[in-house]
Amino acid sequence: MAKVIAVTNQKGGVGKTTTCVNLAAALAEARRKVLLIDFDPQGHATMGSGVPKREAKPSGCEVLLLEASIDAAIRHVDGGYDLLPGNGDLTAAEVRLMPQVGREMRLKQLLEPVLGRYHYILIDCPPSLGVLTLNALTAAHSVLIPIQCEFYALDGLTALLDTVKAVKQSVNPNLQIEGLLRTMFDVRNNLGNEVSSQLIKHFGDKVFRTVVPRNVRLAEAPSHGQAITQYDRESRGSVAYLGLAGEIIRHEREAARATKTA
Repeated sequence: MAKVIAVTNQKGGVGKTTTCVNLAAALAEARRKVLLIDFDPQGHATMGSGVPKREAKPSGCEVLLLEASIDAAIRHVDGGYDLLPGNGDLTAAEVRLMPQVGREMRLKQLLEPVLGRYHYILIDCPPSLGVLTLNALTAAHSVLIPIQCEFYALDGLTALLDTVKAVKQSVNPNLQIEGLLRTMFDVRNNLGNEVSSQLIKHFGDKVFRTVVPRNVRLAEAPSHGQAITQYDRESRGSVAYLGLAGEIIRHEREAARATKTA
């Protein structure tokens, strides 16, 4: 049964899409079956996976509006994982879902038939707290939060955690924090080091040990429609995301052992 992870932060530009694409590819390299859902109308995860977003038909929009089956929309990509593509049509889907009763449950219901096929399902959320993000948080088992170590990031993190708490109290009582991932990190930046220390102080082991550095090759990979493990496997960005995949798999094994022991 797949573990569904929503990758979200209402602050834009923190590396959500970069994390989704490269984590999906890294998990696939670890022989895990992965589905990446591009739930952001910008369609960057689709483009970063080598799929032209305007040619992605059917996409997540048609699936959400029950105009196409999820099987018809899912495609396998060169990164080694499956993709449910997204594009600007998701904005129209969000508007049309808004007045419907039970709108926040739509994605959860649509994923039920495919949960048994995958080890992990990653959802790339838009940088907002609208209907699409609410659907993702309702369907997810956990939330992975990419965070850039700068002053404003902490303020946005508080609002996001409040949202996660509200979703947990209302529609998804089992929702957990998968972890906080420090992205675009520069060890030479004093403020970045200070914010990183504060995150570890307040959130402890919820902060991933893996740190994603600022890396030119990581920034270049999407323009080639490739994950960093395809574009430059030896780069620091590639090493970081392979490490993150290993850390997530290890956490999963530890949780399974703890449950078995209990």
